Amino acid sequence: MVKIRLKRMGAHKKPFYRVVVADSRTPRDGKFIEEIGTYNPLKDPAEIIIDNEAAQKWLANGAQPTDTVRALLKKSGAIK
Repeated sequence: MVKIRLKRMGAHKKPFYRVVVADSRTPRDGKFIEEIGTYNPLKDPAEIIIDNEAAQKWLANGAQPTDTVRALLKKSGAIK
């Protein structure tokens, strides 16, 4: 199954995430199919940048977002 999930980047205690489309069997920070956005929780307010067209395409093709990514997609306006 294909999932839309977060890939952790950044230094120790300074997280930065990429929103990626990946096979559900791959490791969290492993190989991915496509990067569709970024999420920076350290900024105030948190910075969410997502390519809504790419997210819509993957959701239409059956990709399942994780709970956290679903909330980020709602905030960015990719899903209602």
